[in-house]
Amino acid sequence: DLRKYPDACLLFRVGDFYETFGEDAVRASKILGITLTKRGAGSETETALAGFPHHSINTYLPKLVKSGLRVAICDQLEDPKMTKSIVKRGVTELVTPGVTMNDEVLHSKSNNFLASIYFGKKNLGISFLDVSTGEFLISQGNEEYIDKLLQNFNPSEILIPKQNKTEFKTTFGEDYHTFYLEDWVFKEDYAFETLTKHFQTVSLKGFGIEELPDGIIASGAILYYLSETQHNKVQHITAIQRIAEDAYVWMDRFTIRNLELYHSYNPNAVTLLEVIDRTLSPMGGRLLKRWLALPLKDINKIRNRHEVVTYLKENSAVLKSIQNQIKQITDLERLISKIATRKVSPREVVYLAASLDAIIPIKTLALQSKNEAVKIIGDSLHSCDLLREKIKTTLN
Repeated sequence: DLRKYPDACLLFRVGDFYETFGEDAVRASKILGITLTKRGAGSETETALAGFPHHSINTYLPKLVKSGLRVAICDQLEDPKMTKSIVKRGVTELVTPGVTMNDEVLHSKSNNFLASIYFGKKNLGISFLDVSTGEFLISQGNEEYIDKLLQNFNPSEILIPKQNKTEFKTTFGEDYHTFYLEDWVFKEDYAFETLTKHFQTVSLKGFGIEELPDGIIASGAILYYLSETQHNKVQHITAIQRIAEDAYVWMDRFTIRNLELYHSYNPNAVTLLEVIDRTLSPMGGRLLKRWLALPLKDINKIRNRHEVVTYLKENSAVLKSIQNQIKQITDLERLISKIATRKVSPREVVYLAASLDAIIPIKTLALQSKNEAVKIIGDSLHSCDLLREKIKTTLN
């Protein structure tokens, strides 16, 4: 089991502690500021050790992952009381910078994207997946376009074919956490099969991506990586969406940097996002960031947005009601992902029911509006009656 992840930092459950050994212990003690000890000091089998209490995992795990490590968590698979021999253990999860469901690692108002790049003959294929929200995006184009996408989506980990290691670094720099996969993973027929099997479809035509062969290859590699990292319950990834190159205004890395849209190199500077982000929910925060990264070109879509804003500005009572409802809605996207990956707690399911209840008044208010753009939003909100009822009757 462990041989599958030779480069991962291993957290090994021993009694009430998670221990790290050898080189892992040296790395972990530096990153976490915990004591490094030695076992069998002076003997030939001397090993470095560093550990922390198992209940502190939410404090220490994020620090390891944010420093760019992939962390394999090796847990006890049976109750120590029930066995006379050595307790069976196995890797229950591999947490990497781009694949995590841990609330402490994730920022509520930012997506956590895992990216994958395939170096095709003419184009580069690219794919982004946020496993915590289920968003799956795909595109392809020249180096300059891919660089713009990387700047805008700011992935926390990028998968690359081993043979393109140097090419990636010279083209896109050394600032990204990268992981190299075997070249056979980046093959068109393998990717097609992986994607259609996941979406349970015969082709990819319904997603409008069949003309993006290089992008499809990159997307297939992402799904391969999920299964390799023990993330097999991913039914919440229900669609894959093309990033329409011609629908947005594209800014290069210098523009993004000089406009200080999301981050600044000056320590005390305030970014544009900080100035305008008055969103009341994590989902709103992520959407605003996306809108800022991808300004629209289609005049009708722009007008629709303006209409909604104007309507809410002119009807302050409606605006206040909607704001009050939004405050009662938890991070639905990430909560649904937790359900799919079976990491949800009963309390969170109760939050889900309360959040779905809070949507109903918003739907009613939007449908009552005389404004077409607002009505469309009301139409698109699902009232989830069966689900709400089921949660209430199941959890008292």
